[in-house]
Amino acid sequence: MPLVIDNPSRESCSLPEAIEALAELGFDPRDEGNCREAALWLRRLTNNREFLAKLLIDRLAGRLGGGAAVEIESGYGPQAIALSGLRGNARGSMFLRANIWPSEIDLCFKTSGAESFVYGVPHDHNFSFLTCGYCGPGYRSDYYEYDYEDVIGYPGEDAGLRFVERSALGEGKLMLYRAHVDVHSQLPPEALSVSLNVMHVDPAQGWFDQYGFDLERGQVTRVLSPNAAEAFLRVAVASGTHEALDYAQWVGTSHPSERLRLASFEARAGLMASAEANAVWREGEACGSRMVATVARLRRAGLQD
Repeated sequence: MPLVIDNPSRESCSLPEAIEALAELGFDPRDEGNCREAALWLRRLTNNREFLAKLLIDRLAGRLGGGAAVEIESGYGPQAIALSGLRGNARGSMFLRANIWPSEIDLCFKTSGAESFVYGVPHDHNFSFLTCGYCGPGYRSDYYEYDYEDVIGYPGEDAGLRFVERSALGEGKLMLYRAHVDVHSQLPPEALSVSLNVMHVDPAQGWFDQYGFDLERGQVTRVLSPNAAEAFLRVAVASGTHEALDYAQWVGTSHPSERLRLASFEARAGLMASAEANAVWREGEACGSRMVATVARLRRAGLQD
């Protein structure tokens, strides 16, 4: 499960102070000392019981903007508020955000549904982040761990999930979620809650998949992380030009990203009748990628059925 960080500091800071300190620090979750320093600043910000309410009231009243010290944005769905832009240095980049977690009796939960707030959607992350309970009893999670390197990533694959515990992110609880290690299935809190996050950003993270899981079967269900390159490739192949098809064939055999290689075979096979698609997937079986070869065998079996 995420690493619980014991930091009982009672110091507090403003949001601009936290942003500047974390930007200067350069958040690197792989460095224990750096991570603990970043956690200290998140603790200090969590101890400031007024900053978030003031920001939100200023936004609702139309007072935020222009010369304001901090601009906030909504992003990552209906519950997330970005509290800073992307900041950092050679040590690492980060941004701050607040997450709102409605309970089952809150109107937004009733109108939008559980999945809009990622409740009951077991998943890992392709990035690391610090989190701290800011107010309320906190969302609950069933926590698991798994070995990312052992997973190919095709739907129905046994992920080797290991259950750890169920616990809640209560006020002041400070944790590090580790990329490609910690899996959780979130449950609504007993009352409206808010958490604060320091999000680590790595330019390479888009090439590493974030998975959804079926906890009953212990299997991978799908890839959750978006990848613009994959979408661009599919659109280009759908145009049917020789240049796009030639490039897609190169991607399928030579690109370092297995996910993009799979997209190449899926896009090309989707343009063809069954016999021709079967030949494309046969090529996929021999392309040298474990993920592509596994999916290709399943697709060929489906075509034959």
